[in-house]
Formats: sequence, C-alpha cells, structure tokens
Amino acid sequence: MNFTPELLDDMFPNGLGGLIFDCDGVMFDTRACNIGYYNQVLDVLGMPPLTKEQEDVAHYSSVMGFYEAIVPKEKHPLIPAAQKQVSYIKTVLPLMTPETGLYELLETAVELGIKLAVFTNRSDTMEMVLEQHNMDSFFYPVMTAAKVECKPHPEGALEIMKVWNESSDRVVFIGDSIVDEEAAKRAGISFWAYKNATLRGIHIDDFATVKQTLVDWCNGSR
Repeated sequence: MNFTPELLDDMFPNGLGGLIFDCDGVMFDTRACNIGYYNQVLDVLGMPPLTKEQEDVAHYSSVMGFYEAIVPKEKHPLIPAAQKQVSYIKTVLPLMTPETGLYELLETAVELGIKLAVFTNRSDTMEMVLEQHNMDSFFYPVMTAAKVECKPHPEGALEIMKVWNESSDRVVFIGDSIVDEEAAKRAGISFWAYKNATLRGIHIDDFATVKQTLVDWCNGSR
C-alpha cells in the first residue's frame, strides 16, 4: 500500500495528533552497537558471544528481559558489576547514527503541529541518547522500561495519549518489531512498520517520504 495523502485521509478522518517513535531500529540503527555492548558484558561474565538468535533478543528486548533470557540465574548478581566495567557512553553512543531524514521529519512535524513522543524498551539511556543527538527538545513524553511496563504491554502508549490528551484514532506508533506492532494493537492505535515488511500495518521505508507526504496532506495537496 503506497504511503500517500489519500491513505492518510482514510486513516485519520479526525486529523493526526501525534507520532510515537520506537528508538532502536527506527530512530537509530543500533543493532550492531547494542550487540557489541552486550558481548562485552557477557565476556566479563565469562560467557561466549551472542549467537545469531540471541542477537535478535538483544535488539528487541528490554535490558532486564535480555539478561533474564540469556544469562543464567546464578550469574545475575554479577551483572551490575560487569556492566560497570563496560562504558555504554564510550561503546555505544559514538556509534549511534540517526536514520536518514529523521531530523527533517521531526522539524516538519513540529511545524505542522504534530506532537512527538518516544516509547522504548530501553531503561535508563534514552534521555542520554536524545541529549547526545540534540533531539531532547522534540519529544514529550519519553516512556521507557524504567517508567512503564515493557512492550508489548501498551502502558507507554496509553500514558503518552493521556499526557497529550489525544484519542487513539489520532495517534501513530512507528516501530520495527513484533513487540512494537503488538503494543500498538493493544493500545488501539495505528502502526507504521519501519523497514520491516514482515509486520502488519502501513509499511514505510524512509523518513523523507513520510515527511513529504505529511506536508502534502496537511497542505491539502493531492
């Protein structure tokens, strides 16, 4: 299904109030750097590097969800000390690059009066990431695993709509994983699948197209 102003007409007869973004895999391509970070922690714990299947867990899970799935319970007390031996700021942040066209989309959304928020399974690093990339002024609120239940639980999306005072028919969640899709479904909001054709929802492959389509739609250009 082509991403067009006509499509937005059908999806949002009452207008579009806000865009909720997932972080990893949507705002930033972080798969490689997150895997690298976790492999360093596992090395400190005396464990082997992640397998291909475990790398998917690292990419989509919350921090605690990852450790619960990968690290044996008897090693859990050692995790905090292992994490302290690996610098997230030095290991991950320098490698995080915003997706092409993201800044332009955010700026355009603000100009069009569309609210922006983040709903991520990250715990205590999301605000740091936004500040590092000068994005903190765009998003409010920012919902993380430290504040709400992890996706696919919809609590983060529901809380965002409360803060915004927006109804579910005027809100979109942009994600790249099955947990994002399920969270949007449970929250009763539209889902745009970013660079993942295996998911249900509207498929988008680049932010430049989203930006231009929003501009054309809001300006009544057909």
